Amino acid sequence: MSEAAAIAVHEAGPDRWDDFEALMGPKGGSGGCWCMLWRLGRKGFDAAKGEGNRSAMQALFAAGEVPGLLAYDGALPVGWISVAPRGAFPRLAGSRIHKPVDDRPVWSVSCFLVARSHRRRGVSVALLKAAAGFAAARGASRLEGYPVEPTDGRYPAVYAWTGTAAAFRAAGFREVTRRSPTRPMMQLEL
Repeated sequence: MSEAAAIAVHEAGPDRWDDFEALMGPKGGSGGCWCMLWRLGRKGFDAAKGEGNRSAMQALFAAGEVPGLLAYDGALPVGWISVAPRGAFPRLAGSRIHKPVDDRPVWSVSCFLVARSHRRRGVSVALLKAAAGFAAARGASRLEGYPVEPTDGRYPAVYAWTGTAAAFRAAGFREVTRRSPTRPMMQLEL
């Protein structure tokens, strides 16, 4: 059995907040983000960085909105993926490299966090496949993401919070446009 096959993925609801918080760690993921970067405008995000972002994400969990999915190795939370309709991520609206490719509605994968102990073990791919099923079950016909693909093949894992193009390809996504040399937009028809 592969390591990825041992990973279970669950919806992030009110009963999983403690697991999400443990996975994010005391710094809230990347410097107090708490996975709120795409969900807030720049000024709102900067003003809320740290505790404000934590509280905002906790409110989403408490409301039962399911802002993403958590991956587990047994009882240990080892991965996170943020997935929702594109409109849930207002920061995408102002992005020139992530602007929509057409007028069809789409769901978005905006970010990941994989525990250092579980990187390079297929957790991101498992999360992407689960996100596709999650979105499809809610009526989505297409899922897209905004991974990195460095030109030299190297990239610090801590900065690959939007995922890697290789993981998206392994989960069945295809590149639909590339408006930046290192940032393909990838989609999966559901």
